[in-house]
Amino acid sequence: MESLIQQTHTVVSLGLLFGLLVACATSSPRHVEPSSGKENPVEEEDSSILTRRASPPDLTIPYGADADQVIDMRYGDQRATQRPLVLLLHGGFWRPKYDRVHTAPMAVALASAGWTVATAEYRRIPGDPDATLQDISRAFEALPANVTHHDGRIVAIGHSAGGHLALWLAATRANPGLAGSLALAPVADLTLAHSLNVGSGAVAAFLGEHPERRADVNPRQLAAPGIPVTIVHGEDDDTVPIAVSDSYVATHPNVRLVRLKQTRHFAVIDPLSTAWPTVVAELEQLSR
Repeated sequence: MESLIQQTHTVVSLGLLFGLLVACATSSPRHVEPSSGKENPVEEEDSSILTRRASPPDLTIPYGADADQVIDMRYGDQRATQRPLVLLLHGGFWRPKYDRVHTAPMAVALASAGWTVATAEYRRIPGDPDATLQDISRAFEALPANVTHHDGRIVAIGHSAGGHLALWLAATRANPGLAGSLALAPVADLTLAHSLNVGSGAVAAFLGEHPERRADVNPRQLAAPGIPVTIVHGEDDDTVPIAVSDSYVATHPNVRLVRLKQTRHFAVIDPLSTAWPTVVAELEQLSR
């Protein structure tokens, strides 16, 4: 009898064990989110700044006969009289379809923060970079004579292709009125940007030839700027990779590079972004 009871217990135990194994094998596995390696995953690029509306400029000043040779003025408050004038250069990979309109919210925000802002339009003719560079020079030279409500100095700010122009201006203009340049996600090395196919061939389209033939247009190959220059670039920028700025700073180590984590291309010109306070802080530092 005892033997029969022991056999029964053994069968029941084996049955329970078998049932437990079957239950584990057939149950749904626990879902585990993959680790991103970052505390805050990068958000999708917000390009709404390109179409966001803003109030019109206080004044538009021509600096040439062409329709694109104009400067939109937005005047700051009393603080602006103790600060440099901001020359704002828009991006768009030097292409005709992108103009100064998308930087209007940025210009309004800077004027509200106490700067007088001059947003320069310029000719964007594929294959004719000299027209663009001539316009940037002419716009810069026209500012002191045509604009008041600043302390006599100028700080150039440019984004993307406009950042390239701000760096070019810093390296080539000897005018003592240029107090600094702030380049936001700039195309700072045309040769590397070309090899990375930035803007789907934007560099070659702008120059009309290989960038190695136009070292005079490439900020990385120009002389080191003789004025304070700061670059602000998002580490997750996949429009103009931060490697382009790294290349420039490796050649010009006196230039300050501010790297923004979890930041993409348009955040640095968007007053509603988390990157914007850094941009304003760097402008304040250049303005001192």
